[in-house]
Amino acid sequence: MTILEAAADLRARKISSMELTQLSLQRMARLEPQLNAFITPTEDLAVERALRADDELARGIDRGPLHGIPIAFKDVFSTKDVRTTCGSKLFADYVPGRDAAVVEALLGGGAVMMGKLNMHELAYGITSNNPHFGAVRNPWDTRCIPGGSSGGAGAAVAAEMVFMGMGSDTGGSIRIPASFCGVVGLKPTSGRVSRRGVLPLDFSLDHMGPLVRSVRDAAATLNLIAGHDPGDDSSSREPVRDYLPPPEVDLTGVRIGLPENFFFDKLDPAVDAAVRAMARMAESLGARVETIRVPDIAALNAVGRVILLSEASALMERHLARREDFGADVLALLDQGRLVPATDYINAQRLRRVLIDEFRGVWKHVDCLFTAATPAAAPRIGQTSIEFDGVAEDARLASTRLVRGINVLGAPALAMPCGFDTAGMPLGMQIVGRPFEEHLILRVGAALEDATDFHRRRPAGL
Repeated sequence: MTILEAAADLRARKISSMELTQLSLQRMARLEPQLNAFITPTEDLAVERALRADDELARGIDRGPLHGIPIAFKDVFSTKDVRTTCGSKLFADYVPGRDAAVVEALLGGGAVMMGKLNMHELAYGITSNNPHFGAVRNPWDTRCIPGGSSGGAGAAVAAEMVFMGMGSDTGGSIRIPASFCGVVGLKPTSGRVSRRGVLPLDFSLDHMGPLVRSVRDAAATLNLIAGHDPGDDSSSREPVRDYLPPPEVDLTGVRIGLPENFFFDKLDPAVDAAVRAMARMAESLGARVETIRVPDIAALNAVGRVILLSEASALMERHLARREDFGADVLALLDQGRLVPATDYINAQRLRRVLIDEFRGVWKHVDCLFTAATPAAAPRIGQTSIEFDGVAEDARLASTRLVRGINVLGAPALAMPCGFDTAGMPLGMQIVGRPFEEHLILRVGAALEDATDFHRRRPAGL
């Protein structure tokens, strides 16, 4: 069941928010020992909010499609009177005095908070193998990672413990878990969603967005959280719109680009075939698909790595004396960031502006790009490399290779299921659009989703 389907049932009195919440709590009780998707469950608060939602709906107070819907937050979002750890020992006892802007918006929309989700330590990694709170496991195969850093959100949504997990994305941290867990993940345009009250990893690359069960659920969530926030100096004043695609989507006239360079290099053949099949599907729905050469994505990724290494280390500088409180992988990255010369950082920011300008030329020819979200299905927990055509590649670099650069651009990107490999593990594609054109990529994604059933499939035995 999707958010919008549950919302319709709530208003038709086919089910109550309390019943939805109890079903979520039952699944959490049964599956958490296997998946470890939560750091801090909030059962009592959930019951309280569900009772309130049922009372309000009965009295004709309707706060929108998430009213009465069980959701959860990655543990980077400040939640009033509920600890917010950022997956780190540094913040294990931190209890904020107010909610993050996104939390305010969603709870103001009547959503039911089930808890705070597990994640990669400090949101700085792609495995969600957390040394302080334990590894998150993939519902499709518990031997595999769910992706990161929003791994708890991907796992909880895929396992139907919650309808939506709010995530953050600095170099793919929404889209990678969406791809590995077979769910939908939306990284909005930089500045489209407020970052106020979020424990940051990188001020110039962080984005906030949902992981959900359908494209339209992502749109319904964006409708609640998008908009200017005067409390966030990075927040855009670009007008918001209704992002929800209509029930029937027509792709006539939409120009889709398939990159001829970089994005289809070093892919699992199943991923390559799945993304190209979705492009043919879009073409059959009226879109025009053409190959296009994109700017230097390897350079864009290098820019992203230099910026992230530098800015993350700067943010964590005051904590680095507590070396024993960091996991080994995160500490190594923070130490590495301290060694990046200032000249490299400045030149990376200069090249960033050049590449953003070059991408403006791409959007003159196409409305969006189709790529894979990750080059292969989820690797095993502890797996350090992935092979493509017999050549090994570092698992972290491979998993971020297709998504990292989009954060540098600040462009919106939607990750959604596009098939399965021979082992039955989900595969994900990415739809990248012009800045502030979330409505278009959501429209394209909804059309593809209507024509397929990948988003309806769930892990066996759950």
